[in-house]
Amino acid sequence: MSFWQLVLLELKAIVADKAIAVTLFGGVLFYAILYPLPYLHQVPTEQQLVVVDLDHSSLSRRLIRHADASAKMSVIGQVGSLLEAKTWIQSGRAHGLLVIPAGFRRDLLQGKGVTLSYGGDASYFLIYASIAEGLVAAGMDAGKHVQLLGMLAKGEAPQQAAKNLNSVKINSVPAFNLSLGYTPYVVPGLFLLILHQTLLIGMGILGAGQWAKLGYWNQCSPLLLICGRMTAFMLIYLVFTSFYIGYCFYWYQVSIQASLSLVSLFLLPFLLASCAGGVALSCLFMRRDLPTQVLLLASMPIMFVSGFIWPLALIPQPLIWISQVIPAVPAIMGMLELNQMGASWASIMPKWLQLWGLFVFFFLLAVYGVSKKLK
Repeated sequence: MSFWQLVLLELKAIVADKAIAVTLFGGVLFYAILYPLPYLHQVPTEQQLVVVDLDHSSLSRRLIRHADASAKMSVIGQVGSLLEAKTWIQSGRAHGLLVIPAGFRRDLLQGKGVTLSYGGDASYFLIYASIAEGLVAAGMDAGKHVQLLGMLAKGEAPQQAAKNLNSVKINSVPAFNLSLGYTPYVVPGLFLLILHQTLLIGMGILGAGQWAKLGYWNQCSPLLLICGRMTAFMLIYLVFTSFYIGYCFYWYQVSIQASLSLVSLFLLPFLLASCAGGVALSCLFMRRDLPTQVLLLASMPIMFVSGFIWPLALIPQPLIWISQVIPAVPAIMGMLELNQMGASWASIMPKWLQLWGLFVFFFLLAVYGVSKKLK
């Protein structure tokens, strides 16, 4: 049996197996739509806010109007006590609350410090952050208004007072996540994880269903079988990777800083290491249902130890060391640095070499495992 005859048989086996076909073709397309779907609006807006106004002054009403005018919040009502406001949040009628203390206007005009209390439903971090940011901005606007009144009371001209009040202007320009949204932040790393996990599951199902039977895989050497299987999956995943990194990145408006040649060069050892790891991992399974169960359970831990969802400083160091043998971990961080942050090739070279090392390591494991299975 020639090498390309083996590759053709592998491709036929992949397409003919419904479980593998659904995992590879259906899973990659399905997840491309499913995962980014909740975050298509990028940032939360018009979050419901309930107000407890204990001052009932012109300045407190101005503060409420400014909060309602913010794109991040919408004031849906006022209540008479903090307890009632908490009830609104617990029942889901509102996501945040603002408490304006009694004597708010008087204390500000007298130059005393005033504390505005605000809170929100922290079950949704983005919603809570949006409410906090909007209320801070509204509070600062109210403070500027009081400062302006004080300057005018001291006899300053209106134009000069306004100029002194806004003497410092902040021009904030995001360097990497231009939209400040969640999609460009999470999608690049998540897509690589999807490619990694679906590839391992597909190779695991294929191997687990073949080792106990006789077929074309018994008619060739272990080395030829490994190379043919890796080539077949590489041909498929070159298309999937091009779809994710090419089309989906542009569709979801993900920042792209690196050239196509550098991205391709970096992802080559990632795909090779994942393929070799898939062959080696398939030698551990004798039931076709186990690869899907095990690898789906491992997806969330891999995502966290990759460092793009959860800070690595909050993860135990031994877990970080162990995770370095998973091809997706260095691939995700290296890809984010190269393609989203514009890092130089020299800075991601250690991760690139690590992926080549993982490829060699898993390839040797695959040769050993397949040799044992085909005896």
